[in-house]
Amino acid sequence: MPQLYETIKQQCQNQCELLIVSKRRSVAQIQAYYDRGARDFGENRAQELLEKAPQLPQDIRWNFIGHLQRNKVRAVLPYLYRVCSLDSLDLASVLDKEAARLNRTIGVLAEFNLAEESTKTGMDKTQAFAFFEALRQFEHLIPEGILVMGPHVEDEAAIAAVFHEARALFDQLKAQFGDSRFTICSMGMSHDYPIALREGSTQLRLGTILFED
Repeated sequence: MPQLYETIKQQCQNQCELLIVSKRRSVAQIQAYYDRGARDFGENRAQELLEKAPQLPQDIRWNFIGHLQRNKVRAVLPYLYRVCSLDSLDLASVLDKEAARLNRTIGVLAEFNLAEESTKTGMDKTQAFAFFEALRQFEHLIPEGILVMGPHVEDEAAIAAVFHEARALFDQLKAQFGDSRFTICSMGMSHDYPIALREGSTQLRLGTILFED
């Protein structure tokens, strides 16, 4: 829905980036948004990324937004601009090793499960400060912020509360660990992005709403 895409970009203005979630979408669908100026796309399965990326323009900034298995890192890292779902030091260690092998750095977002839902991945908030302290040992990782999913509920106040908590956590982490590159508070998807914008999101992850007929 190109018109909706343009409208949401206007809503974002300079506050946030718009990440198009392209999982389960065809190369042609992704190319259509690329042709409209989009460069930031998100995939959540390694095999799907490996199939699509070689067929699309090389200046696309691929963000990995799903659970990334350590044994898939070597295959996908050459294509990735950022890993948005870092949820363990074990994964961080593998990413750092492979980035070093490629003589590059990789941006990472730490994923937290503030909604405390068992169906969601991500760390507990209580791990946040120790986790970012530990990330300092990895020379090839660039901590750029956090990713949080809203709760799967209809109650807008409950969604807003989680996003408010996420923004507060982001600000605290930025004050203690951040630099000029620590700018991403990734929250807001197709069903709750207006709430996320109000609560201070700096990256929306939109898929369904942009590909509906």
